[in-house]
Amino acid sequence: MNKKTALAIILILSIAGILFSGYLSYSEIVKKFCALGTCINVAGVPACVYGFFMYLIIFIISIMGIKSRGGNKDAN
Repeated sequence: MNKKTALAIILILSIAGILFSGYLSYSEIVKKFCALGTCINVAGVPACVYGFFMYLIIFIISIMGIKSRGGNKDAN
């Protein structure tokens, strides 16, 4: 698997993570409803908010990797 393919897969997974954690964050913060039944807070912030920003960072890094002009060689 080459670099661009791996980064494309990571990009797709990060989009799925952004959508899911974004939905959970929205439901907890705006609607005041926990979609999964129990809500976990870390330092007073819902845990899904941390997940949202983590997936957002992974999304940005994968886009930067795809757009980089580095070689498209296998890691072998």
